[in-house]
Amino acid sequence: MGTIPKEIGLLKNLRILDLGNNRLTGSIPREIGNLPKIVKINLRSNGLSGRFPYELIRNLKFLEELRVDRNKLLGMVLGSNVAYSTSSVHGMYASGGNPVGVCRSSKLKVADFSYNFFVGRIPKCLSYLPKSSFQGNCLQVHDIKQRPLAQCGHDGPPTHKTHPHAVTKHKYGSRKPRWLFGLEVMTGIMAGTLFLAALLTTFHKFNNKSSIVIPWKKSGSIKDDHTTIYVDTEMLKDVVRYSREEVEVACEDFSNIIVSSTNSLVYKGTMIGGPEIAVISVCVKEENWTAYLELYFQKEAEELARIDHENAAKLLGYCRESSPFTRMLVFEYAPNGTLYEHLHYGEACQLSWTRRMKIVIGIAKGLKYLQTELKPPFTISELNSNSVYLTEDFTPKLVDFESWETILSRSEKNYISSEGAICILPNSLEGRHLDFHGNLYAFGLLLLEIISGRPPYCKDKGSLLDWAREFLDVPEKLDGGFVWPAGKQD
Repeated sequence: MGTIPKEIGLLKNLRILDLGNNRLTGSIPREIGNLPKIVKINLRSNGLSGRFPYELIRNLKFLEELRVDRNKLLGMVLGSNVAYSTSSVHGMYASGGNPVGVCRSSKLKVADFSYNFFVGRIPKCLSYLPKSSFQGNCLQVHDIKQRPLAQCGHDGPPTHKTHPHAVTKHKYGSRKPRWLFGLEVMTGIMAGTLFLAALLTTFHKFNNKSSIVIPWKKSGSIKDDHTTIYVDTEMLKDVVRYSREEVEVACEDFSNIIVSSTNSLVYKGTMIGGPEIAVISVCVKEENWTAYLELYFQKEAEELARIDHENAAKLLGYCRESSPFTRMLVFEYAPNGTLYEHLHYGEACQLSWTRRMKIVIGIAKGLKYLQTELKPPFTISELNSNSVYLTEDFTPKLVDFESWETILSRSEKNYISSEGAICILPNSLEGRHLDFHGNLYAFGLLLLEIISGRPPYCKDKGSLLDWAREFLDVPEKLDGGFVWPAGKQD
């Protein structure tokens, strides 16, 4: 908790600055840009705000990794105070042709700017990064999911290019011809009339529309606009229900955040006389909590409660209260961090080949159980090295902490359609357990990451898959150049 002191810029020999998941607030001090030897900066999952300072990386020529995702940062990804423009290479260069901001760091291999409030375009010098590194912002892109316009406010750049002559003309003013003014008035009146007619027609149609009923629900109803969803109060009868007070005490007033995202927080805690726990809390306001989301929540808890395997995180229970509004899922906690942290955060020396083989076999067993032994089967929303947690003896546990990110993003695109009283369940819920090929593909990438010790994306080699393909095209390269170097020591 607290802020980042500007005095940190005095540590001239500092190489790694890891302040992720610390509930830090305030702005990022520009003085961090005075650390000439810094290689890695991790400020992810905090509450940092303000504009991303250009000085942060202006002089950081050796910076290889930069993570500022899941904060409240503003400004441009460039980290520059240069005004937004439509100049060449979309703002990659300031006047004079010199690279600005992150583009100056020629050694940058890994970077994540997701889930902030950045505006503008993605610099071409960062085009090698995965699209997920920029999602959840207010950027001017079409193929990467961004925040709704309502969240972005008016801090973003203009959405259309403006010709300089047009700007000058607007600045000094020019009187419109009367006929043009009259045409605009008539057009406005006609558009308003058509809109009003459409609004009245829609209102009349929905007033006469019968309620939609989900047939397998039994009792307890929730009204969502003109749709009535009946929630089965027996759905979670076999799942332990915790009170908010119990969870709050276990998590020490929710002070220990281990994962933070736009739509959820994950807390660490210890039950009284019981195990350590990880608690996923949904970050959705009560007024935005629809009947569909309530159905998703209860269905997700019911599905997770079925899982019982040594290589999958076990759901211990849930918390569902209305005052204050609370929706939480309680899991057992694996205390040794994520596989990603051990592979890429300076702890790779702990992962001998024996341990790596144990982790790979454990993940494979977990996936086999979820996909072939569990009926109906189950898949992980986002299978990667961040979704694999390790116990003290390095037993892997598959977790699905990203499920709410997936559910909320998909629910915006889905709907319930019906003929009479027959309901079609939204695709995001039906397809939740059917992405077998996606999990198998992700497992293959995970194997490459574990064997090579390389992150999924690297600036000098591009994606891990492209890097590995070189060894298939030229088999001679496989002689000692593919695997993690420490493997030769075991």
